[in-house]
Amino acid sequence: IVSRCAEKIKPSLDTIRRKLSESPLVHCDETGTNIDGKLHWVHNVSNGSYTYMTVSKKRGYEGIKSVGVLPDYHGIIVHDCWASYWKFDGVTHSVCCAHLLRELNGIIENHPEQVWAGKFKKLLLRMKKAKDKAVAAGKEALSMFTIQNYKREYNNIIKDAYGENPEPVKPKKKRGRVKRGKILALIDRLQKYKGAVCLFLEKLGVPFDTNQAERDIRNIKTKTKVCGCFRSRTGAEEYLGLMSFISTARKNGLDSYHAVKMALSCQT
Repeated sequence: IVSRCAEKIKPSLDTIRRKLSESPLVHCDETGTNIDGKLHWVHNVSNGSYTYMTVSKKRGYEGIKSVGVLPDYHGIIVHDCWASYWKFDGVTHSVCCAHLLRELNGIIENHPEQVWAGKFKKLLLRMKKAKDKAVAAGKEALSMFTIQNYKREYNNIIKDAYGENPEPVKPKKKRGRVKRGKILALIDRLQKYKGAVCLFLEKLGVPFDTNQAERDIRNIKTKTKVCGCFRSRTGAEEYLGLMSFISTARKNGLDSYHAVKMALSCQT
């Protein structure tokens, strides 16, 4: 029955993938699962109307590319700053600030001497509050004065962060690059990708986080915890196709039961 339903919904999945390719904004995420005892990666591209998931042996660029949405995409992609997403040109990147808050909370809890982390966390939350108030008031954008003030504060905090974390000294007669550590690596990311971090403030239609993708892919983690693994690649692909179809149906006002019933009763 599962295989028969998966075969029936293939035209719908092609439509979902095409709709996502044409949409102005998508969320991206990936998560690991086991297929026949081997680690594979489930890749998700979704938005408020559509969900599309596939599986690949690779987590990085090739795995993301195999989904078939991002290679020719030219809109905004919201992601968790995974390095492979930055390899896609022709798109506008937006970094999930919820992920940044988790990293900042870890620094605040484990390294109280890092004063800049608390300042940056408060800045992100104030930026989010300003954006939410503007959206609630029906505004199309924040004033340039407000945006520039936040960006100026952003720059000052990053400057303080580098002051608290001087460049590591390379030992003599040691080859290779010096490890910068997680804290300095985060500071480097915040400086390098400032535009992507602040995009939600400049464009009110861009979300603060990528919770949409995380919600859409959560079912895979639940199934992996309950069942342990998929028995075959074919079974995993059929399951992901069905979950993509059902998730899309729910987003468009159709419950799971009737969506599957309609798919099975379809004659073509």
